[in-house]
Amino acid sequence: MKVTEHLNNTDKTLISFEIIPPKRGGDIKSLLNLVDELARFDPPFIDITSHAAEVIYEETPQGIQRKTKRKRPGTLGICALIQKKYNIDAVPHILCRGFTREETEDFLIDLQYLEIENVLAVQGDDTSYKKPIPDGRTTNKFAVDLVRQVNDMNHGIYLEENLLDAKPSNFCIGVGGYPEKHFSAPNLDTDIRFLKEKVDAGAAYIVTQMFFDNSVYFNFVDRCREAGITVPIIPGLKIITRKSNINSLPRTFHIDLPLELSNRILDASPEDVTEIGMDWTLKQARELMEKNVPALHFYVMQNSTPIKKLLKRLTDG
Repeated sequence: MKVTEHLNNTDKTLISFEIIPPKRGGDIKSLLNLVDELARFDPPFIDITSHAAEVIYEETPQGIQRKTKRKRPGTLGICALIQKKYNIDAVPHILCRGFTREETEDFLIDLQYLEIENVLAVQGDDTSYKKPIPDGRTTNKFAVDLVRQVNDMNHGIYLEENLLDAKPSNFCIGVGGYPEKHFSAPNLDTDIRFLKEKVDAGAAYIVTQMFFDNSVYFNFVDRCREAGITVPIIPGLKIITRKSNINSLPRTFHIDLPLELSNRILDASPEDVTEIGMDWTLKQARELMEKNVPALHFYVMQNSTPIKKLLKRLTDG
C-alpha cells in the first residue's frame, strides 16, 4: 500500500521508522532483531536508507591508499525482506549522488518486481567521491530531477528504448523537507520554493529532517501551505542518546538544538543523557499528536531500546 493511502485511511497519527542497512560484510541478524522490535508497534511503513560509494583510506603494505566502496549496501534486499516477511510497506531511499539515471531505472524496476510501491527521493550526502560516468549516461543532479524520473516511469516513460512498451510504474514518491532550511539554500523561502517544485514534479508527501523545537515544524508547515504545498508533511524525530550528539547532530544535519535541551545534556552525567533525550522527544511527540500531524517518523537507525521505551510511555499516556 502507498504511504499516502496509509495516511488517508486513518484519523489517528501513525508511527513510522527509519533504519539503516548494516555495514558491508556485517551480520543482518541484528537488523532483523531490530525490525522484530519495531514491528510490535504496528508501523504501516519503514524507511530504509540508501548509500552511494564513499572515499576511504586504508593502510596497506604499499602505504595508505585511497579507495572507494559502498559501506552499506543491501537496501533492496532489506526492503524485500521487510515487505514480504513482516507485511510492512518498505520505503527505500533513492539517491542522485553516486548513481546514474540508468542505474536508478534498474533499481526502480527491481522494486516493481518486488511489488514495492513507495520511494523517498533525496539528493544524497556528498561523499567526496565523484563516480566516473560512462559515455552516454547521465545523473540526476537534484532531488527534483529524481522525482521527475520516477514520475516519468509512472507515466510509462523509460530511458531504455526497448522498455517503451513496458507498463507504467505505480510509485508513491516522498521527498525530504527542511524546517530549518537545507544547508545549501540561501534562505528558507527559497528552500520552500524548491520543495514546491518537487511536489509539482510528482512528490506526494514530505518527511522532514529531524528537529527539536516543534515551533520550527509548525512554522515550516504554515509557510509551505502559504506557498501552495498541500501534500502531507510528516515530522521527523530523533532521540538524543549521548552527549556527543549535541555537537554531531547540528554539524551533520545543519540543525539547531534548543538552549534548554543542550544545557540539560551538558549538565547531566553520561548515563542520564538517554533519559533526557527520551523525555524531550516524548514531549515533542505528544504535542505533535495533539495537533493531529499525519504521522511521527522516528529516526531509529540501529538502536531500538530508546524508541521502545518512548513509545510505551506514549501509548500508556
